[in-house]
Amino acid sequence: MTKKVAVITGSGDGLGKGIAKRLAEDGFRVVLSDINVTTLQKTEQEFKQLGFDVTSFLGDVSKQIDQQNLVNHAVNAFGQVDVFINNAGIEEVAPILELTPDDLERILNINVKSVIYGTQAAAKQMIKQGSGGKIINACSIAGHESYELLGSYCASKHAVRSITHTSAKELAQHKITVNAYCPGVAPTKMWDRIDAGMVKYMGLKPGEALKKFSSGILLGRMQQPDDIANLVSFLASPNADYITGQAIISDGGIVFR
Repeated sequence: MTKKVAVITGSGDGLGKGIAKRLAEDGFRVVLSDINVTTLQKTEQEFKQLGFDVTSFLGDVSKQIDQQNLVNHAVNAFGQVDVFINNAGIEEVAPILELTPDDLERILNINVKSVIYGTQAAAKQMIKQGSGGKIINACSIAGHESYELLGSYCASKHAVRSITHTSAKELAQHKITVNAYCPGVAPTKMWDRIDAGMVKYMGLKPGEALKKFSSGILLGRMQQPDDIANLVSFLASPNADYITGQAIISDGGIVFR
């Protein structure tokens, strides 16, 4: 896969960084993108020190123009886009009765609109190139199941799964596959914030919510970035050329579909 180009949003840290590192190891030229300039620059420098062919773009995935400019940046830097990963996302912990218009606007902008905008920008470039491509979206077990206090987050991830299905159907004629990866429970900053929200609303002690959600994992451990990076590496490779429209769960054994 040498010389192919992968763009990963939300790749300054966390699972996105793990995905970007794995794809760089696979031989991709990598375009990092994040809204946090500090983590973005730190990761870019780290990758360059490892000898990876990498560039970065500071942008807001919830803005259509930023997603288009991200693709433009990738093309200007490397000449093409072969894989586009809509990884960026946020959480929201609150009872349904307490969700505000601002809460909903924020999570829908970042978790749902961004996937549409990223798909639009990437697909148009891939169609222009004429050689197909792969769009890979960050869904979640919350896109297959619904959890208390995570109503808006679960709704946003159900939407991502639907967008994945629709995009796959519409873009197959252009040899573009669209799939999603669905992580479970990982010790990331997002899960730290979810745990803190559960503490607030459920009267739990810090760490108890994370322990509760991870206690039933059949494989006996929480998810690590490499677990998801392995799946995305496969979806980005020629080995997955005949797979499209799927939202694949990788959670160690929590949700079964």
